[in-house]
Amino acid sequence: MSLLEAIVLGIVQGLTEFLPVSSTAHLRIVPAFFGWEDPGAAFTAVTQLGTMVAVLAYFRADLWRIARAWTTSVVRRQRPASLDARLGWYIVIGTVPIVIFGVLFERQIETGARSLYLMGTTLIVLGFILLLAERVGSHRRTLDDMSSREGVLVGLAQAAALVPGVSRSGATISAGLFLGLDRRAAARFSFLLSVPAVVLSGLFQLAGIVRGDPGASGGVVGLVVATLLAFAVGYASIAFLLRYLADHSTAVFVVYRVGLGTLVLALAATGVIS
Repeated sequence: MSLLEAIVLGIVQGLTEFLPVSSTAHLRIVPAFFGWEDPGAAFTAVTQLGTMVAVLAYFRADLWRIARAWTTSVVRRQRPASLDARLGWYIVIGTVPIVIFGVLFERQIETGARSLYLMGTTLIVLGFILLLAERVGSHRRTLDDMSSREGVLVGLAQAAALVPGVSRSGATISAGLFLGLDRRAAARFSFLLSVPAVVLSGLFQLAGIVRGDPGASGGVVGLVVATLLAFAVGYASIAFLLRYLADHSTAVFVVYRVGLGTLVLALAATGVIS
């Protein structure tokens, strides 16, 4: 991987990880547009560590409160009464589905699931699901109104994002909107829920790179550069999306997803990209 490719893909990862447009699909589609090699699922997972550090930095105060309240409730075997303690449990139980499905379908995710036809289709389908969630959601509930059942439902939506093109934030924000959460609350829980899943995925793939597994690395220098850029751009993307959703709907992302998905399918069908 050249330094230019690493720079471009690091910026793309940072821009798209938290927007509901699928960073995994973009890290497959952008190289296809430029005629570059597919960096692979491992490269995607490791660069996600950069954007995850951005989440940890941006929500450091929230995550510390949640971790402390959740740990206290576990040690004292108390029913979690505070919002922070409950959010801790929602994050734990919401992470279980993606861990299970990630282990079961690891090989499919890393190989056949990286089809441009699949990504183009899922970009379009999730775009319409996001639009439906906008239309039917009440946008009135806050995180304090969530239940453990709803934490599981959002977790199942996150597991669906193992299919490239679905988008982790797109799936979880859509689920939150369907449950009646306001846009900012849905996005906030989406970011918090992503922490364990992305850290575990990135560390797992990083271990493969250290072991020298075939196809696991896009080059150590490229990985470092891309991950650092993903962190910087990702931090800015979080701040932007939370401010944006306070006063705007997700309609712009729906249009973008459907337009990009249609373009990818057309170019792949005509052999322009492969």
